[in-house]
Amino acid sequence: MLAILGTVPDEKFPLLCGKASLRENFLLLNEREVPIQRGTPALVVSAIKILEVLNRQPPFLYLVGDTGKGEGSRQLYRFFTEDVKKREFSTIVFHYLMPDADWCNRILLAIDELKKRPFLIADAGFMYAAKMSGNAPLFDLFTPDLGELAFLADEQAPHPFYTRGFLLQEENKVEELIKRAYEHSNASRYLLIKGRSDYVVKEGRILSVISEPLIEALEPIGGTGDTITGIVSALIDAGFDVEKACYMAAKINRLAGNLSNPDPSTQISHIIKFLPLAFEQI
Repeated sequence: MLAILGTVPDEKFPLLCGKASLRENFLLLNEREVPIQRGTPALVVSAIKILEVLNRQPPFLYLVGDTGKGEGSRQLYRFFTEDVKKREFSTIVFHYLMPDADWCNRILLAIDELKKRPFLIADAGFMYAAKMSGNAPLFDLFTPDLGELAFLADEQAPHPFYTRGFLLQEENKVEELIKRAYEHSNASRYLLIKGRSDYVVKEGRILSVISEPLIEALEPIGGTGDTITGIVSALIDAGFDVEKACYMAAKINRLAGNLSNPDPSTQISHIIKFLPLAFEQI
């Protein structure tokens, strides 16, 4: 089963866990409706859509409110380190969570005690925590955008705010950033780098580059990076080879965007509706 950990920007949102589902235009968790906007809800719903096509069970979701102060994330960390011992997950995705190196260490120690080690995916805040704690190589897949890749490539930066200027997210520096990230052990075994072109990387070697279809209107739409992480997580949990899953996820995400006929006002929830059709097309 696929497990996803993340947050929503609402301090009053309680810590909830259980199988996620859809109800009309909302993510549903323990009968609580969550709007499908960018962030973790977009990731989860994207995974649900792909898992439905594959006739797989929906993901198990850990969700809590956190507006950046970190209390909700710490509450989730604390709960998960105990709760994971009762579960059998084949894939775990860590998403928007306040970076905390100490809790990253504790979570990995809890995972080490499991009978079978799950496939570990990190995006957004937890990817930062993995790098900051020195644990990046213990993860199977990171899904950074170019700005996040620049942080991974900066061996001196303790936090994304301090990424050095010469490592800014320029498309023509991707190969250099990949090389630096692996040289300093700040990358996972695989990378799926999200941008104008998407890169699939294994242990520092670029396996494929996906650039088509290129839809300019998608650039200002928030959440398209979250959807690609949800798609690849579902495919890997369903048993697809990692390299193939990364390539397919990038392609499906672009095709769904194209099928949605977007403009800058398009919401990510509208694009997500086209994921099953995009999956069928490839």
